[in-house]
Amino acid sequence: LPDAYRHSDRLIWVKERDPVRRYSLCMLEDHSMPQREAGQIVWHDLFTEDAALSRCFYEKVARWRYVIEHATDFAWGGGERDFILALSEDEAGAGFVAANGGPPFGWLPYVEVQDVDAAAEMVLELCGTVEKAPFDVPGVGRNCLVRDPIGAHFGICQSRHAFPVPTRQFGPEHYLATASEFPADFYSRLLNWSIVPLDASESVSQLIVREETNVGYRTESASQSDHGPVWVPSIRVAQIAEALQGLQEIEGTVLSREIGSGSALVADPNGALSVLF
Repeated sequence: LPDAYRHSDRLIWVKERDPVRRYSLCMLEDHSMPQREAGQIVWHDLFTEDAALSRCFYEKVARWRYVIEHATDFAWGGGERDFILALSEDEAGAGFVAANGGPPFGWLPYVEVQDVDAAAEMVLELCGTVEKAPFDVPGVGRNCLVRDPIGAHFGICQSRHAFPVPTRQFGPEHYLATASEFPADFYSRLLNWSIVPLDASESVSQLIVREETNVGYRTESASQSDHGPVWVPSIRVAQIAEALQGLQEIEGTVLSREIGSGSALVADPNGALSVLF
């Protein structure tokens, strides 16, 4: 490839060695993601009351590093604001956003859809709630914050950039609720997701799949009683024992872990839930 090429009258360097700079340059692309991406979880935001504490926690537990992006018209609240991007090696897969005291709080997954506005209308038709109407994010795409019929928040998005779907920071999502209830018809009709029992004798642990690809798990959790239904990300760590030791050093909490298990449901010092694995 040549050292650079033009896109929309901007010079984009394709041999940029700095991964952070390369990420920023990729974000200048302006075209929708391929149709095959529809139904995939493509991004996560952490809504946190203490961004500095969150940064320390995930740096310690998952070895993330960070870069600060400056927005002139911030998607969550407007005006000029700094936005924290979280990276694992050279991959950016999450952002940190200041929580405003109301929903959303904690981790929010974003699911790719073909048309955000049409999907938002379908959310309402399926008895869900639109918490924040569709809005444009310059250089990124069009997003919307929604809630399923039993209360779990998530985002839907229509991406307009060339950066690939991140894979290194996160694994399959977890849907936690105290009851065995899961709005299967809602997710089936909206995102083409379906439920597959892991064990014919157990109804509390199920696979959530999209065209035979594992999206996540639906699991009943007694420790979820203070939060209501919630989507929880799986965060990759180098060694689970080392991660849990670091978690305790920075005042995180282990909520659930089976003996010998390679994963653990935890809360960071601000209360945001995740599954380390």
